[in-house]
This record gives sequence, structure tokens and C-alpha cells, in this order.
Amino acid sequence: MKNDTITASIAEVFAPLLTSNYRIKFYYGGRGGGKSYAFADSLLIKGRMQKLLIACLREVQDSIKDSVYRLLCERIAFYHLKDYAIKENKIINRITGTEFIFKGLRDSDIQKIKSLEGVDIAWIEEGQSISKKSWDILAPTIRKDGSEIWISMNREEENDPLWQLLAAHPDERTLVVKVNYYDNPFCPQELKLQAEQCQKQNYDDYLHIWLGQPIKSSNNKLISPAVVRAAFEPKNIISHSPLIVGLDIARFGDDRTVFCLRQGRCCHKFISLEHYDVVSVADYCQNIIRDYQPVKIFLDAGGVGAGVYDILVSRGYRRLIRAINFGSRAIADDRYYNRRAEMWDNARDWLSSDLAVQLPNDEKLLDELCSVNKSYDSKGRLLLESKDEVKKRLGRSPDLADAFVLTFAEPVVEQSPPRPPDSIESLFSDNSNGKW
Repeated sequence: MKNDTITASIAEVFAPLLTSNYRIKFYYGGRGGGKSYAFADSLLIKGRMQKLLIACLREVQDSIKDSVYRLLCERIAFYHLKDYAIKENKIINRITGTEFIFKGLRDSDIQKIKSLEGVDIAWIEEGQSISKKSWDILAPTIRKDGSEIWISMNREEENDPLWQLLAAHPDERTLVVKVNYYDNPFCPQELKLQAEQCQKQNYDDYLHIWLGQPIKSSNNKLISPAVVRAAFEPKNIISHSPLIVGLDIARFGDDRTVFCLRQGRCCHKFISLEHYDVVSVADYCQNIIRDYQPVKIFLDAGGVGAGVYDILVSRGYRRLIRAINFGSRAIADDRYYNRRAEMWDNARDWLSSDLAVQLPNDEKLLDELCSVNKSYDSKGRLLLESKDEVKKRLGRSPDLADAFVLTFAEPVVEQSPPRPPDSIESLFSDNSNGKW
């Protein structure tokens, strides 16, 4: 049997397990993300391609039943992999000679762990339970050139040892990826229904069990999940306010260019683009202007965003486009450290308003809006942690959230008579003639 069938069962988010070279591959998130299945399938593929010694490790393993041995056996049977021989306490590939072994990391096994110098890949399952002592012994033991350590975990607390040691501030040799049930195209429908029920009944449990947030969440978040969740609830909002667009432009290959379209108390939708160059982004923006006639577009001018701004200005849109630098001086610089803190706080005020507001129901948007920690500088001004820190924790850039907060960059006063509300609302209906 070819590996194509197994590879097809691995979601795109797990592709780096097979295609990238990192010393540490750290995957975390909530239930239903498919981490264990993807790790097992990926290792079975690798073991068919070349001879490997693969150690499957846990903090405590009193018997083989406590390990991922059973899961690997089930995947071998599922794919009818006849080249794998299942032994009492190991799994061997008859053709390549790949061997899977299973061990615990508790104190009584320390000397056995020290003997694993020839391991090619170490898979640590339930990484949230690994102690710092165990890690300090294991890390230098897996020393073979090109060796990798794969970690799968559902976070328990803010100070989980492996999270603090590896994922909170990853280096260039560490891949950190967050994956939840909605990222997994193979998540069973039953699990999705359980997640939705938990979301309605106990949102704190939902955040921990299904979104992988630690139990002891930080109390210094700028935006609380509760206000974002309230904005997700469907409402009949008809606004006569002008249409504003926030445009966050990709700076790196894995970032997205995102348009956010907001009209008063209703954020209608987001448009995400990937792998667009500056000219293509400018072209797309020009189409937005033509089709939706916003009164203002606030564009992130950092990085390549300046190039998009220059192109749009050269095309005659100077009065419509405003270039915003997140790190520039705030309008109310006595209250905010920089423009970024000011825009994010304006967005928080919008979400916390006594008036009903509407956001598109998007779990990734919730993650991003609730990801930013706040503090205060020596002058008492609001200061947010850096975007790089947020990106490390999320496993991606908060592009949706940044596009949204850009719509609060400046107060907007409508300069022309308002268009009829029906004509605006129709643009965002499902029958919008394929404009998007």
C-alpha cells in the first residue's frame, strides 16, 4: 500500500510534521484537533520511508496500555499496513527496520531514558504532564544529528513546564502550532456537537476543553471572551453609519492580508487573501472601493503596506486611504503608549458598549481578539504586549483582529448623504452576485 492514503488523512495544519525540519515540533490545543491521530499517521509514514528509531514517551507509563501503542496498532489495522509487525512491547517495520519503543519518563525510568541516544524522533504525548526534571534529562539525551522531538498536549495551566520552556518564547528551531476541532476537517460530527453544547452551557469549560486555553487564564487580557461571544449572537441591526474598511496587509509568507468591513455597530464580514503581492492587494482594494463605496479605508502602512498605500495614492485615492502605523504616537498620547494600544482600546469600548453590536461568528477571530495582554507604562498609559509575542502564543499572526481594530483608527464623519440602508445590507447578503 502506498503512503498516499495515509497522507490524505492528515490535515494541512499537520503537514509540517512530514515536510519541515525543526528540532522541536510543538502542537497544542483542545479536544478534537486530531493531534494524536496526525502524529501517529505521520510517524507511520516516516517509518515506511527509512529506518528510524522512534521513542513514544509519557511522564508516567506503568504498562504498555498507558502509551500510544494501542493507537498506533489501530492505525496500522485501519490502513492495512502489512509491513508493520506488532510485538508485545514494540512495533517494527519489516522492510525498513523502523522500530517504535514505548517508555515513561518518571524517576524510576531515568537510567533507561539516558540510554536513548540513538533515537531519531521522540514523541511526547500529553506534554502538559511532563516535569521540568524529566525534560532536563530527556532533551540532551536525544542528541543524534537531525533528531526531532514531537510534543502534543492540551494545556492545563499557565505555567505548564514544557509550555514555559519551549512554546511561550520559541526559538528558530521550534515550531509551535495551535490546532482545535474547527481546524480539523476530520473531526467527527459528534465531537462538534459536544463542543457547541459546552460552548452554550459553560463557556469557561469550552475555552479550556475545546479551545485549549489553560485553566488559570491571565487576568490582564484587554478584551474578555464574554463580550466577543455576546457580539457573535445574531441581531437585527440596521445602521445608517458610513462604511469603513480596515486593511491589515501580510508582512510575511504565513500571514494573511485581511479586509474588515464595518458599518457603525455592525461588522459585516472579513475577507482574507493569501500570497497576494502589493499590486494584487491594491487591485483588490480598488474593487472594494468600486463595489462598496466606503467613506474611509484605514491601511496598515508598516512593512509592505506602504507599497500598497503608494499604489492607491497614485491611482487617485489619497483622500479615501489613510496610512496607519501601529507603532506611531497615539492621538490621545496621555492615555495610550502608541496608536496600536489606542485602536485596540477603542475596539474594546465598541464591544463593551451598552448598545448591541454584531461580529461575524468566527472562533479564530475570538482567539485573536482575546489574545492580547495589557499593562501600563511608567506614565500610566495603556501598553499592549508586542504582536510578535501574540503570534508566538497563537501560532499565527492576529490578522483578523488587527484588520478589525484598524476600523477604529480615527473618528469618521460622513461627508456625503447616507445611502439607503437596504442597498448597503444587500451587499453583504448571500445573494451578492458573486462580488466576493
